[in-house]
Amino acid sequence: MLGGTDAAGQYYAVQTLRQLILPGARIAGLSVSDHPAMPVRGAIEGFYGSPWTHAERLDQLAFYGRIKSNTYVYAPKDDPYHRDRWREAYPAAKLSELRELVDVATANHVRFTFALSPGTTICYSSSTDRQALTTKLQAMYDAGVRDFSIPLDDISYGRWNCAGDQTLYGTPGPAAAARAQVDLLNDVQRGFVATHPGTRALQMVPTEYGDLTDTAYKQTIRATLDGSVLVMWTGTDVVPTSITVDQATRASALFGRDVLVWDNYPVNDYAQAAGRLLLGPYAHREPGLSEHLAGIVANPMNQAAASKVALFTIADFAWNDRAYDSATSLRQAATLLTGGDRSGVPALLSFFDLNHLAPTFGSDPWQPQAPVLAAKIADGDLTSLRSYVREIVAAPAVIRATVTDTGFLDDAANWLDATALWASAMDSGLDVLAAIRADDAPAAAAARTRMNDLEQRARQIRSVPGENRIEGPVQIGDGVIDVFLTRVRTDHDRYLGLEPLENIALGRTATQISDYSADYPAGNAVDGDLFDFSTTSGAEPQPWWQVDLGTVSDVETIAVHNRVDCCAERVADYHVLVSEQPFPATLAEALTAPGVTSVHEVEQAARPTVITLPARGRYVRIWLATTASQELNIAEIQVFGR
Repeated sequence: MLGGTDAAGQYYAVQTLRQLILPGARIAGLSVSDHPAMPVRGAIEGFYGSPWTHAERLDQLAFYGRIKSNTYVYAPKDDPYHRDRWREAYPAAKLSELRELVDVATANHVRFTFALSPGTTICYSSSTDRQALTTKLQAMYDAGVRDFSIPLDDISYGRWNCAGDQTLYGTPGPAAAARAQVDLLNDVQRGFVATHPGTRALQMVPTEYGDLTDTAYKQTIRATLDGSVLVMWTGTDVVPTSITVDQATRASALFGRDVLVWDNYPVNDYAQAAGRLLLGPYAHREPGLSEHLAGIVANPMNQAAASKVALFTIADFAWNDRAYDSATSLRQAATLLTGGDRSGVPALLSFFDLNHLAPTFGSDPWQPQAPVLAAKIADGDLTSLRSYVREIVAAPAVIRATVTDTGFLDDAANWLDATALWASAMDSGLDVLAAIRADDAPAAAAARTRMNDLEQRARQIRSVPGENRIEGPVQIGDGVIDVFLTRVRTDHDRYLGLEPLENIALGRTATQISDYSADYPAGNAVDGDLFDFSTTSGAEPQPWWQVDLGTVSDVETIAVHNRVDCCAERVADYHVLVSEQPFPATLAEALTAPGVTSVHEVEQAARPTVITLPARGRYVRIWLATTASQELNIAEIQVFGR
């Protein structure tokens, strides 16, 4: 017998039974008594970049029902009618799609929450703007929406959008912005939400959404915002490394109510996530949070189907945070993707491991990359490592043969291709090590050539154009596989009696024709950090950047890493030059000067551009060919030599 306290409870009982019945399973009898720990559980489509398609949203809503999530917040930053053109009514075709989404959400016991984000242009004191807001909300209510959100994130409270706000609320600033926002939100909650049957409490995202500092802004929210309004909070940062019970308790005290966590995982719309799928399980969120939160909504990736891996584990945590086990949950997510075909689960888990890294807005990730593979490499058992690497080589084909979610296969296609190449490069690297042990120099050389070729092919695979706001080379097991391959080359060099290659530019003196500002000096491009950058002023034609290696050196490889949060054309149409002497004054002179080697000319920059040569010199210069005034942005230059 299946039962529940209401229709949603009965529906969830069916989902629990579905989770228990797998192909080949035999159940003699069981008794399950279960209930969710958090009232609000689900996802917020709140990322920048290409919004999900209508078909993807329909698929997501069915998926949320199956994993017992009860909330979907419609808030795509790049939907113009959500943010920039919020006053305008949705076109008829788009409104029809939204109605269908509401119907499908209702059928799957998911609360379709419509978010409208007016903060970039609204005049808080304008009755016309307030009427435009409620008219838009009324249209959505008429379409079946019963949950509403007003996000006021990622806006400036250092200026008003109209003179009337200056008159009514005073000089712009945190406290004044909070007064204006509270006036609007209380009006919506009391004048619209509370007067419309069937609605639940209004949700909002504060402008200060990611810290634990008590400010004039938060004090005003705490003291004057209607107590029924749900306030979202992202943790101690935009992408927090952890969320603890103590932090949640303090956040709730700051806002005067239990907060609803907007967790920016597994979202990948920022620079540090360029070229990444985030497929690690939910982690570093403390058991017991359910006693101090209104719930959790996760911000997913632009890749809707690939987001299901993390979203499954987040739903698990939100349902029962005290019993949550990340490894078990990740395995169950893999089983769901294969439609219960357990033969594909090990391959998926290996693939998830190679996409385990979870970045922050800084240089240090909050989840490590490829922890399983890294542990096997560290163990030093090359026979065991070889066996595992060959499983990874085969994993893409196994995944494509067993995963029934075609959307996941489409989203992961480039990453699966890259996995096969990187794993094959590792396999060839193990061939190099085996040949060294056997003192077979020709076999070692041949295996190294194969390894290098496979690595270069893997580096050419990029994320799908237009899918993410920030694109880049596909990242697979980075910091683990590439480090292993570098170690193989070092071992082979020693076998050949050569000094190992090293990055001889790291920490060396760098200069550029001019600085955009003191925040972007030339030295940022040789400090080992791929997420800061050097920038020239943009005032000169043919700007340049260079590093002095300190002495004339044999250079074998130069890697040019473009600034990853900006346009590729910022470092396009450039020359890479190596010289034993200081460079002449102009690019034209340098290209014909004795002792200067033009090692590469790039017409369209890739990230990174890896240049294999040999060359010899003391100075390495990146010189833009364009004669138009243009900034030169470089994240990092690596010069590998002896």
